Amino acid sequence: MRFKPFLAAAALVFGAVGAVGGAVAQGAGRPAPAAPASSLIDLNSASRDDLMSLDGIGEVRANAIIRARPFRAKTELVERRLIPESLYEKISDKVMARPVPGQPAQPPARPGQPAPPKRS
Repeated sequence: MRFKPFLAAAALVFGAVGAVGGAVAQGAGRPAPAAPASSLIDLNSASRDDLMSLDGIGEVRANAIIRARPFRAKTELVERRLIPESLYEKISDKVMARPVPGQPAQPPARPGQPAPPKRS
């Protein structure tokens, strides 16, 4: 009869060790993978509250981001000086800039290269 409690205790111990060991082996020395696209916050359509859920984004910055829409790329947050680069590094894996419907898709201009001439 004493054998059943021993088995139950052993199962709990080995289960806990296995769960912890797997979590340590899985995340050992690697950064967390990027969030799936469905959980990313879209800079072009997110509400003020959604933007404020990001670390370092308060009411003032959230309002500034909304006023600066639309964004072609999330890097424009730094290029337009809406947030500092150090903050961008913290939130870049949590945001995206989905193209606005009806707007032509243009790749963002690379810094240091002249913009293509406009046709009239």
